[in-house]
Amino acid sequence: MENNAILLKELSVEQLQQLIGTSVKNGIQEFQKDLQTKDNSEELLSRDEACKFLKIDSSTLWAWTNKGKVTAYGIGARRYYKRSELLECLTLLKK
Repeated sequence: MENNAILLKELSVEQLQQLIGTSVKNGIQEFQKDLQTKDNSEELLSRDEACKFLKIDSSTLWAWTNKGKVTAYGIGARRYYKRSELLECLTLLKK
């Protein structure tokens, strides 16, 4: 901690502002990259996560899966749903 305090004492106000600005800018750029990679990836949701995402009961998700309205992917007894496919299944309602 003392090393940081000594370092800050030796910095001018302009240098400190530049240092903070650079750090914030780098943090924002990393955050933007993370968001872009998450949007492009096929995120898999568990049954519970899919129910929370769609705000429905698990019995509704089960019925929709059996009717073919949503597609489930499985490994053993576990079922997963692609977030992008769940969004595609949503339909626009006419008023």
